[in-house]
Formats: sequence, structure tokens, C-alpha cells
Amino acid sequence: MNIAVVTFRLHAPWVHSLKEKRMIVKSLIAKLQNKFHVSAAETDEQDTHQIIVVSAAAIVPHNAMADSLMDEIAAFVEANCEAVILDEIREVR
Repeated sequence: MNIAVVTFRLHAPWVHSLKEKRMIVKSLIAKLQNKFHVSAAETDEQDTHQIIVVSAAAIVPHNAMADSLMDEIAAFVEANCEAVILDEIREVR
């Protein structure tokens, strides 16, 4: 068993308050949890208005499935989030 973790650093230049940011973060996390059945959370930059850092983690049986899942999550975030992806970090433990 392995743990697949993917972390996205997103930039949302139109966000001017933490309330606006929270709406984006909650929506993205709920979508990830519902579609992929992963654990997801905002993991950094909670007090910065325009930067969003969201991580998703799942237990997978092998590395090939981890890579496949992370590819699907990355494509989903790119297609379903208005924010620009600045960075993506993948880990398999």
C-alpha cells in the first residue's frame, strides 16, 4: 500500500478577501472529495488572499495507480478551477 499526495499552488488574482478565497477553496475541496473519494484540504497560505494551496491524498495499492490518480486529479483541477496552477507537487510514500 502506498499513499499518493498531490499538492497544487494556485493563483486567483481577482480574489480580494479571505471570504472570496474560502468560497473557491471549499468548492474545490468538495468537488475533489466527491469525484475521487480522496482526503483534501487547504494546506498552506491560509491568510493570503490570492494564493491557494490545496492537497489531496489517497491510499493506493501500487505506484501505477498513484500516477494515474494524480494525473486525473491534475486534469480535473485544471478544468474545474478558475485559478491558475502555479505549481504541482506529487509524492508517493
